[in-house]
Amino acid sequence: MVSATVGRGAVLGAVALSLLALPARATATEPDARAAVPRVALPAPDTAGLAAALRSAVDRGAPGALARIDDQGRTYEATRGVADLSTGRAISADDRFRVGSVTKTFSAIVLLQLADEQRLALDAPVNRYLPKLLPDDRITVRQVLSHRSGLYDYTDDLFADSVSGFEAVRNKVFTYRQLVALSLKKPRTNEPGAAYSYSNTNFVVAGMLIEKLTGHSVRTEYEDRIFRPLHLRDTFYVHPETGIPGRYARGYLTPDRAGDPLVDATEQTVSWAQSAGAIISSARDLDTFYSALLGGRLLSTARLEEMEHFTRVGTTTSYGLGLRRRDLPCGVSVYGHTGVVQGYSTYAFASKDGARSLTAMADTSDNGKVADALGRALDAAFCGKAGKAAKG
Repeated sequence: MVSATVGRGAVLGAVALSLLALPARATATEPDARAAVPRVALPAPDTAGLAAALRSAVDRGAPGALARIDDQGRTYEATRGVADLSTGRAISADDRFRVGSVTKTFSAIVLLQLADEQRLALDAPVNRYLPKLLPDDRITVRQVLSHRSGLYDYTDDLFADSVSGFEAVRNKVFTYRQLVALSLKKPRTNEPGAAYSYSNTNFVVAGMLIEKLTGHSVRTEYEDRIFRPLHLRDTFYVHPETGIPGRYARGYLTPDRAGDPLVDATEQTVSWAQSAGAIISSARDLDTFYSALLGGRLLSTARLEEMEHFTRVGTTTSYGLGLRRRDLPCGVSVYGHTGVVQGYSTYAFASKDGARSLTAMADTSDNGKVADALGRALDAAFCGKAGKAAKG
């Protein structure tokens, strides 16, 4: 169904799509030389394909799914299913949710801004700023931001069993040093700089660096450097509080044993992640955020180029400094991050110039089939109908 307004009263199984003309959002700074990046003409978004991706996510186990495309003043929104299983309230494209590892891009930006302010050297050892934190003085800030430090991911142990692991930490409050200590109990995965190995430990260290170098909490730095300048009205860092402010989609954790009911994971401290994954946001705000980043409004041209120095880590994915590049079947590459936190799975990406952005979210986690279905929203958003042809 395509209409001029977003559907508000849809029941489970209904899809709402809208195309609206919206004014440009305010940004942190005026564009710099990044404005010279050639704009690639993208085909029109495939709204039917976007709806199909969300329908598939719900069919595969998500209570609800939403997506929003922002494209140079035009906005496409799609929803399917429910935000709350107990009430049956239909999910809305305006709902807030936990963004998981999308938080890593925010943390990387703060450190890159500090590098621009000459308060941080990316190739300096972490231990220069946090003495004796790590067992190896060769581990640099750049290696932490690119997941090439070799630091073991402590979450592999915390959530070996997803439900019992989650319930054990749902209301727990960790210090950063406690989380790093969990990592250091295990051998490192590789020598510093030798290989990519994704680890939440890296961005816990990033949070420690932010707080040490600024004397402020990560919350204050996120707010002062990103949230407020970009007018992100739905974006919060509330740790260690357990609730989501305002109107939100509840999040449901997939059980470890097939046939068991979904676990409502909405209320939690997310203290096990903090600067690696505890931000709350909305599709509108994440679109604004990545458009601003890729459009050159959050970092100098030189720092953004460093952020975009990618290493191939999969057949379709490369990783820079807190930023992913994903190569789509139609030949278009998009830039952003994925995020998984108990109850929520998110894709948030933008085109190279930031002119088009997509955020898609399903209100469940630990379900690979749902994540795969949600990922197809990228093809619909950036490849148009050509995405279908490329997939055969």
